[in-house]
Amino acid sequence: MSKIKIIALGGVRENGKNLYIAEVDELIFVLDTGLKYPENEQLGVDVVIPNMDYLYENSERIAGVFLTHGHADAIGALPYLLAETKVPVFGSELTIELAKLFVKNNDTVKKFNDFHVIDENTEIEFGNVVVSFFRTTHSIPESLGVVIKTDEGNIVYTGDFKFDQSASESYATDFGRLAEIGRDGVLALLSDSANADSNIQVASESEVGDEIIQTIADWDGRVIVAAVASNLSRIQQVFDAAANTGRRVVLTGFDVENIVRTAIRLKKLSLADERLLIKPKEMTKFEDHELIILETGRMGEPINGLRKMSIGRHRYIEIKEGDLVYIVTTPSIAKEAVVARVENMIYQAGGVVKLITQHLRVSGHGNARDLQLMLNLLKPKFLFPIQGEYRELDAHAKAAMEIGLLPERIFIPKRGSVMEYDQGDFVPAGVVPAGDVLIDGNAIGDVGNIVLRDRKVLSEDGIFIVAISVNRREKKIISKAKVHTRGFIYVKKSRDILRESAELINKTVEDYLAKEEFDWADLKGNVRDALSKYLFEQTKRRPAILPVVMEVK
Repeated sequence: MSKIKIIALGGVRENGKNLYIAEVDELIFVLDTGLKYPENEQLGVDVVIPNMDYLYENSERIAGVFLTHGHADAIGALPYLLAETKVPVFGSELTIELAKLFVKNNDTVKKFNDFHVIDENTEIEFGNVVVSFFRTTHSIPESLGVVIKTDEGNIVYTGDFKFDQSASESYATDFGRLAEIGRDGVLALLSDSANADSNIQVASESEVGDEIIQTIADWDGRVIVAAVASNLSRIQQVFDAAANTGRRVVLTGFDVENIVRTAIRLKKLSLADERLLIKPKEMTKFEDHELIILETGRMGEPINGLRKMSIGRHRYIEIKEGDLVYIVTTPSIAKEAVVARVENMIYQAGGVVKLITQHLRVSGHGNARDLQLMLNLLKPKFLFPIQGEYRELDAHAKAAMEIGLLPERIFIPKRGSVMEYDQGDFVPAGVVPAGDVLIDGNAIGDVGNIVLRDRKVLSEDGIFIVAISVNRREKKIISKAKVHTRGFIYVKKSRDILRESAELINKTVEDYLAKEEFDWADLKGNVRDALSKYLFEQTKRRPAILPVVMEVK
């Protein structure tokens, strides 16, 4: 009888950062290692990855990392895992190539090469455990689900998926294989929930392709298409539209250049004519109606690129009268306000904005009906809704109950919670470290709540710097207080506040020097407290106060 545990280190009660663990006896199977992009309040943070301390501490037990597809929410944290523990990595040909791009950009692991290309026909034996795969439909080719066959039944991880009957071969779901897995017996299903709170039918990729072709064909000027770099399905549709309308495509984002060139080399993207792609410097050779500009922006985020285009700060493109900005990605809820502001800026620059979501429901994730179909095909004993905010996980659970799955067999996991299979049921078995690790530049994990709080204060109320020199032995001020401020008040109109602040600091320091005891931290604390109270009374603001007290002998 196998000892089985299931743990989510990320991807539950949040969007992105997918990382799940299936433990069978002494072996650990890592399912995806994703990142997510920071929320608005995480100032200065580049990306967010899961806390992987549990994997670092148990690295000798890791059988491998199994990647379902090539999006950042599935492969983005891989370099940080490999930096601490060198374990084999498995994925489809395209997924592995995209994972290598992430790894190559990280100096500590750029020479790592323990990658293994698998497909839907691959089976890998790890003692008594067999790992196999099945094809799914997502917005990138060669997406795969993972099956871990144990003595107790199959553990199935879907990865991101939807059902689309019109999907082309490299995107198509293998329904026969799903039914076969279900007949073999599924103990636990870890299933994508990112669109579970919707019953609206998602548009098929053929419908999306037709819409893109029609929109571009109807426009007489330049078309600037905003897409996510790793959404190869959408990029292929833009290429097809260019071929149909006699236009050339300009790639303006670094991410899209790398990803597209890789996909073309692997024949996962096709061009009707090799001359379809041109470089930005070649745009002047063509009329406006002959151009499509494909913008993905840094890290695959195109909206910031559009903002730069609208204010003339983009390195290649400036939006002008007659441009159509066509947003073919579905912005997250957190980005809706940003998108609205950028739309206004585009119109002010003379452009016109159209969102594909104005006419079609577009998603790479299945709705509630798709999730129910997956459940009916696999017939799991237990369901773990994953990949989504809590409302989506809850909607997935309710959809499962509608088709007869008992509520006691559905578990909405928390990050770090360990669920162990014991005597025919999954029961809580403790917790492991889990949470967000913030990546800022080359620093990993040294940006925490205190640093973010300070950044927030600096961004909202600015900084107030105080410098004063004292002679501790003679108990007197050598150089009176000088004050400097940035982002707090407009200096020319607030000279009285600055002068009175300096006088208050001088008096505070004199009073402190008159005492018998002396401590540098106490002196700075007194200066900070007195100044903070005064500035709040005068301005109702709380800037970050930095006292610099120097000793002169």
